Amino acid sequence: MGVQRLIVGISGASGCVYGLRLLEVLRNLNVETHLVVTRAAEKILESEVGLEIWEVRKLASQWYEVDDLSAPIASGSFSTMGMVVAPCSMKTLAGIAYGYSENLLLRAADVALKEGRRLILVPRETPLSSIHLENMLKLARMGVVILPASPAYYHKPKTIEDLVDYVVGKILDCLGLEHKLYRRWGEDKF
Repeated sequence: MGVQRLIVGISGASGCVYGLRLLEVLRNLNVETHLVVTRAAEKILESEVGLEIWEVRKLASQWYEVDDLSAPIASGSFSTMGMVVAPCSMKTLAGIAYGYSENLLLRAADVALKEGRRLILVPRETPLSSIHLENMLKLARMGVVILPASPAYYHKPKTIEDLVDYVVGKILDCLGLEHKLYRRWGEDKF
């Protein structure tokens, strides 16, 4: 595939900053992004970072309404390198685990699974119940990357942005995209 194309989902969990930063970095890496945001995420975006949905959509190459099941990303014939859901609420994670494709975000994740494409979920919940853990294990056994929003500290972060960049950098690592978002273990500097 000539163009690097990725679906980005933002669902209704705290931590929308991860999805926003991912969109910014992917734009700088010239990756074509296709965005879908749940209704709950729209409210959280306003509450946590003070952005309205139209401002978030400007970060993506293309965006779709969450109820638009006729969007290109709802079809396996729409070629992508995969999908990232950041943050991924436990409701969304459960929907993906059980094939409950009631909206476009869930359908796009279902397509990534059925087409054998990379699917990365960034859960942002604590503590985790046994239901959450069982759903994550079920998805991990299907090949889904479960990438909790758990930053490391060996790179000596100084700001919240450093912590966010670490998690976004790990997402990019899973996608095979080079970056300089954090200092790797054993590196003296960037």
